[in-house]
Amino acid sequence: MSNIVSELGGPTAVARMCGIRVPSVIGWKGRPPVERCPAIERETKGAWTCERLRPDVRWVRVPDTQWPHPGGKPLLDVDA
Repeated sequence: MSNIVSELGGPTAVARMCGIRVPSVIGWKGRPPVERCPAIERETKGAWTCERLRPDVRWVRVPDTQWPHPGGKPLLDVDA
């Protein structure tokens, strides 16, 4: 698995996307926590979807015309 943080521009860029500090991103060891995936998706204008960031998690989409993904806003499928 490639280091997603590196592909997104490094810890500083990802920290800015999420509104957090760089050491927090470094602590992810290259894999963003599920609660940060929507912020990354929004900041990358849908280029990096939650499904792409965390394919191990089951996501559902809620219609939202303000969201950059055509399927809508991502939510965790807690029933899965």
